[in-house]
Amino acid sequence: MTLNIPKGTRDFSSIEMNKRNYLIQTIRKQFELFGFNPIETPSIENIYTLIGKYGEEGDSLIFKLLHSGNFFKKNFLDFLKEIKNDKKTVNISKYFIEKISNKALRYDLTIPFVRYVVMHKNEIVFPFKRYQIQPVWRADKPQKGRFREFYQCDADIMSFSSSLWEEIELIQLCDEIFTKLNFPIILYINHRDILRGLVEMAGIKDHLWKDFTTSLDKWNKIGRDLVKKEMLHKGISSQSFDKVAYFIDIKENFDNKEKHLTVALQNSEKGKKGLRDLNFIYNNIKNISLQKTKLEWNLSLSRGMNYYTGTILEIVPFNNRNSISIGGGGRYDQLANSFGMNNTYGVGVSLGLDRIYLEMESENLFQTVYNYPSKVLFIHFGNEEVLYAYKIIKFLRKKGISTQLYPNADKIGKQFRYANDNNIPFAISIGKNEINKNKIKMKDLQKKTEKEYDNINDVVESINEKRKNYE
Repeated sequence: MTLNIPKGTRDFSSIEMNKRNYLIQTIRKQFELFGFNPIETPSIENIYTLIGKYGEEGDSLIFKLLHSGNFFKKNFLDFLKEIKNDKKTVNISKYFIEKISNKALRYDLTIPFVRYVVMHKNEIVFPFKRYQIQPVWRADKPQKGRFREFYQCDADIMSFSSSLWEEIELIQLCDEIFTKLNFPIILYINHRDILRGLVEMAGIKDHLWKDFTTSLDKWNKIGRDLVKKEMLHKGISSQSFDKVAYFIDIKENFDNKEKHLTVALQNSEKGKKGLRDLNFIYNNIKNISLQKTKLEWNLSLSRGMNYYTGTILEIVPFNNRNSISIGGGGRYDQLANSFGMNNTYGVGVSLGLDRIYLEMESENLFQTVYNYPSKVLFIHFGNEEVLYAYKIIKFLRKKGISTQLYPNADKIGKQFRYANDNNIPFAISIGKNEINKNKIKMKDLQKKTEKEYDNINDVVESINEKRKNYE
């Protein structure tokens, strides 16, 4: 038997986990600095919680789970008889799924968050700002940057009133996170109401709205011509496509593009509202400097999820804008309605940890220090020496310096090789000679230099100073 893991999943080495943990810690710190509080939700949700929220394509990618225990053993024959006797059953596959599955792995963190808010509405304080860093699962075709199991890092706000300052805060949050990561980004922005206005202006029928947005969202991925071909196939006329494409093709700045659309959407109330919202965001962002973020109006951005209602966002690397997105989000002011909680407004952003990792790795943005499982290795000379050294080990750990003891008194060369193989930059040796002289001997394994110290505080100072060179 050949051992393997399911396609679209991965094992992570210690080096990879150190980098991933660095990303998570950086993101979490900024989430908390912006006032978001953590929650967690189960990996498994009731299937009715998820189905119907993502659109037809999203629903098809949900990992559905079989009933627990011996369901098939007890019920399978009865189930087959039901199908045979039920003459009205047209969609056998749908009927089959409903009978054998009532749970699913979560597809994203947004729907479980809204479900959580509705269930705990009497316990939480609104506006409710939460962050969540957990894995999600999608039955997608695995390929570069697209996995079946991956982590999302979400920050969302649920409240009883809608404020565009929430969008501005989320833009600022993204800018702070990617500035800390030294990772320049483009943050695309658009508005679903502007797209509604374009649909009205172009004479596209209401029942083609989902087909229109699904195809339009592929503009930057597959190009203008293939989007047009796809829309024509779905029943959108060439004339309607050309009316919309005219505005997408405009390469001017926000103010000039807005002027063109203000004229075109003058008879659309939804379109005018979308333009007012984007105008508010742009005019206020001008007065709040962005560091590593370029805010760019992308009129083809529509986001695939059914639940978006207003502002929509997508994040791509500045140096590789043609790559797949590394984050996205938007406003979903009606999502809680589907769970029976009205007049509740939501907006959020989701960062794809795995895609950010891959892009940063390709740009060599991870610093070497994050490969170190420990900063210091204590060489093991014997039980007596270790007991003497242990007070120093504990002192270093209290000072926040990751320190490990080699477990056995093996040959010294073997212990140093262990440190080198694990990228540990410093080794401390305290044998009988050092004990007698009351000295601490430390070796810088990268520079291959060695020095004796009189007291532990000098060792801490030296390690902290040398670490700056590696970080």
